[in-house]
Formats: sequence, C-alpha cells, structure tokens
Amino acid sequence: MGNDNRDNILYVQMFGGFSMSWNGKPLRSTSRSSETQFVYLMQLLLHNREKGVSRSRLEQTLFEDRDINDLHHAARSVIYNAKRKLKAAGLPESDYIERRKDVYYWTSQIPVVEDAAEMDRLSREAEGETDPAKRLKLYLDACHRYTGEFLGNQTALWAAQEARRYRALFCACVEAAVQLMRESHEYFQMEALGLYAAKVSPLADWETVTMEALISMGRYEDARKLYDDTVELYLQEAGLKPSPRLMGLLDRLGAQMGHHYAVLDDIQEKLSETGGPAPGGYLCPYPVFQGIYQMVVRMMERGGQSVYLMLCTVVDSKGNPMKEGSMLEELSQRLGDAIQQSIRHGDAVNRYGKGQYLVLLINTTRENCQILQRRINYRFLVGRQRTGVQYYVNSVICTADNTKAKGIIDKGGA
Repeated sequence: MGNDNRDNILYVQMFGGFSMSWNGKPLRSTSRSSETQFVYLMQLLLHNREKGVSRSRLEQTLFEDRDINDLHHAARSVIYNAKRKLKAAGLPESDYIERRKDVYYWTSQIPVVEDAAEMDRLSREAEGETDPAKRLKLYLDACHRYTGEFLGNQTALWAAQEARRYRALFCACVEAAVQLMRESHEYFQMEALGLYAAKVSPLADWETVTMEALISMGRYEDARKLYDDTVELYLQEAGLKPSPRLMGLLDRLGAQMGHHYAVLDDIQEKLSETGGPAPGGYLCPYPVFQGIYQMVVRMMERGGQSVYLMLCTVVDSKGNPMKEGSMLEELSQRLGDAIQQSIRHGDAVNRYGKGQYLVLLINTTRENCQILQRRINYRFLVGRQRTGVQYYVNSVICTADNTKAKGIIDKGGA
C-alpha cells in the first residue's frame, strides 16, 4: 500500500489477505465469535463502494446455507455490531454503513484507499497513456499493488471470481510492462519485475521474464543458474516440466553464450567437478540429467551398451505413492542418499519431484537392476518402517528415428 502517512483515511488491503488500518494502526476485532461475519461484511462493502451490495447478496455471503429463521434480522444485527466495532476502533462518528432501498453502501464521509481498486485505476490510466515512459511507470505501479492472491484463501464465490480477474489483470500488466521495457532496452528493470512477479505469483512461469533480461544483459552464467533452479523448483513443488518458453530461452542462451579466449587446459579445469568427483553416483539437476540421457542414447548408436532408466517412488504402507505429508521430505532425502550410495560412480541420478528419483544405469543388465533395488532397500528401510519404494524400470533402446522404451519390465516394492 506504500508509505503514505496521511491521517483520516481507511487503508484497506485485499491482496495476499485482508486488513484495515486507520491513522497507521491496524483495526482488530475484539470478539472472536463475530470476527468472520464482520470481516466478510467489510470485505464486501469496501470492495463494492461505488455499486453497493444488495441485501440478498449480503445475507447470502454472511450466512451462506445456514438455517436462520429471520435473515433480515440477523443481517441487521451483524451491521449494528460492525458499526460499534468501527467506532471503538477510533473511526470518527458516522453511520458507516448506509442503506438506500435494498442496497448497502460504505459511507462517503470516510475516504478509503484500497489496493485492489488502486490497481484497477492505474491499469486503466496506463491503457490510455500515450507517453511510453509514463505508461511504463503506471503499469509498474499497478503491478506492485498486487502483493498476492485477492483475499488469500477466501472461498466465497465472489472472492474467487475477483481473484481470477485480478490474476489475469496482473498478468496483463506485467506483459505490457515487459513489452515496453523490451522496446526501450530497460533490462535491469525487467529483471526486477520478473523477480517480483515470481515472488507474488509463484509457479506461474514469471522466471522467463528474469531469464530474458539476464540473457539480454549478457549475464549468461546467472541465466543458466536461474534455469537450473527454476526447473528444480517446478519439478519438486508441482511436478511440472519446463515450459516451452523457458526451453526457448535456454536455446537462445546456448546460442548467445560466449567465453573469453582460453587455452584447453584452463577450459578443461573449469569443466571438471569442483573439488573432484564426489563419491557415489552423479546427483545432477534435471537439465543436466536430460542432457546426459540424450548423449548416452547417441553413444548407443556406436556401441552395444545396455542402458536402463529407473524411476524410484516413495510409497506408503498400502503401496500408494506419497505426494504430501510431514514425513515425505525426510523420506525423499533418505531415498536420495540410499540411491546415490548404491549406484555406480558413472551412473546418474536426479530428484525428479517430491518422493521420486530418476536413475540412469549405463552398461548394466536387468538382473543388476534387481540387485540394485535390493541395495537401495537395504539402505533405505529402517527398523519396522512401513513406507517403501516402488520401482519402474525401462530399457532404453536406440532406433533410427527416436529413443523408445520397451515398457515396464520390473516393478517392485519394499
């Protein structure tokens, strides 16, 4: 909401949760029993100051499907108590909530500054502005009003609809600002906007904005690290693969990435693992794992290597994949350690998502895959542990047109 210290204005936050402040002090309810209805009432009235809220809509929002004999009386009681709370909070004497026919309005005597309404205003002004610099500033101001989902976890239908609308508006404002910055080569600002957008709207692919800015500024190593971190984040948090846009930026990164002139010995030293190869299998991020997989497939064209791809999944006592829970992170880490200690030095492993690991086993046999599973189980299972590991193993086959898999040849559990 900014650092505006003006008095006698009710500041209202709708994004990322709901709060109100008067003269720099937050408004809090003193009665827990009526807190929810008071909050719902204030959210509705303050967000709909111009059009007001009909009596039927207000009653439906306050009481939903509760069996109440006299809804009108119950609503009047909530409004009466809300006025008492507002007065006790230090707001000046006023009727606060006015009724005209069957529509309720917030009083015009007490001015309100609401972050959501400010975002609407700024985006409208930006659309009508012809000066590129002023237009960019308006779009950026609109973007920064958005600090999270509208009303957070509010489940009311009207709030959910507004949450979708503001999410789309935020997306439009960011894209418009990025286009203006792209045209004016304001890549430092673009990087900052991308970082902000990814923070307030996570897992929405805004990392592509930051990555584009980094590539445009020639900060290739930062761009590569951002790509690796983003892929890991999306796979672990949501099981999502890199978006086509992010993959396109990676291709652009590869085409543009350059290095200063160097001799081969220096280059080779930089290519090597820091501190030398770590013990156990090679634990690597998904993009590296994908590159190793594709390279191994190409090498198979020249040799007769037998290569297997194994998927290891943490399962519960009933054999169902674990997708959440307080123990999942600990079990995932323990499974990763067990795999890394069990596979050979030249095999690769990637943490694909929560409770899942991919293992690329090079120059091995189906029987050795089964032996490996027993090794992993031995290191993973502790005492009377009821969770286990489910294994899927595909044989990687190189054909003239593509890489194929024979289907599941092994499925086991602990």
